[in-house]
Amino acid sequence: MMAVAGLPVSAASYVVASGLLHFCYNVLLVRMYRSGDLGETYPVARGASPALIALGGSVFAGEWMGPLGIVGVGLVCAGIFLLAVARAADGLFRLRGRNLTAALATGVSIAAYSVADGLGVRASGNWVAYTGGIFAFELAMPFWYLARQGRTALAISPTEAAKAASGGLISLVAYGAIIWAMQGNAMGAVSALRETGVVFAALLGALFLNERLTGLRLAACCIIAAGAACVGWRL
Repeated sequence: MMAVAGLPVSAASYVVASGLLHFCYNVLLVRMYRSGDLGETYPVARGASPALIALGGSVFAGEWMGPLGIVGVGLVCAGIFLLAVARAADGLFRLRGRNLTAALATGVSIAAYSVADGLGVRASGNWVAYTGGIFAFELAMPFWYLARQGRTALAISPTEAAKAASGGLISLVAYGAIIWAMQGNAMGAVSALRETGVVFAALLGALFLNERLTGLRLAACCIIAAGAACVGWRL
């Protein structure tokens, strides 16, 4: 990407900040998975981030949202938290102490790198160059993992390696779209719409993984959709 669009020199400090924050996010994500169940902790982390990003956009970029936008972000966050309750056998009562702390810390890291990237892509003036810059910086993560794990990190089958590579590629494309969207839109609104992906995850889980789409999950999806409609209406 940088070969086509050039180096994001004007946003170099944001590229470095984003790379460091993404590194922290990955470390916290692994920590969160080790301390709690995926279905409970990850929705809490993702549910906390839109409100934090909206706050960061307001403070650092003057993106003060109107009443409808605030309601929309709040509904998205509430709906995602409700999905966490629906996924957990004992509700949020299992998310006490270390588990809840790890999930919230991950949510803070998501908000931090999102705000940094929102500011950075605007400073660069070229979302393609900026996206290429942060992706190049993040190549340090695999090398750090190799340094920690040694040869055991490579002891996986070709099938699993292909799955990992495919997931990584999809992730890069998806986040590139987020960078593009934040170049000209409020960071809080983009984040809220981004997190509606949990609705599609719930629906795909029901269609392809035989997961039960309970009444509580449907209610959560409706709340998230209503929040997205409020945010989209504001835009």
